[in-house]
Amino acid sequence: MLIDHPLLGPRDASEFVYKGDASLINRPDWQAEDALAKFIDYGYLRDNPASDHRELWFHEQGDRSWLVVTRDTTTHEIKSVELARDVARREGRSK
Repeated sequence: MLIDHPLLGPRDASEFVYKGDASLINRPDWQAEDALAKFIDYGYLRDNPASDHRELWFHEQGDRSWLVVTRDTTTHEIKSVELARDVARREGRSK
């Protein structure tokens, strides 16, 4: 499987480590009243769709960047690849 890195171009998937659902970008507020429940959900509850899924991948064998990869889990076809920092900024999750 090839991942088309936004900065480096097509790279073999063996250079990357899958880190989980891209919703991990949405870290809960640790000071909220219901922080414990939110962190339990954050750490343990995940969807397992048989369709397009947004995933976090880490370029461990390369520039060590974090990517959000949208991939069809039934065919492994990669629909889009974005830098995770750009996704976080666009979605208002990073300052």
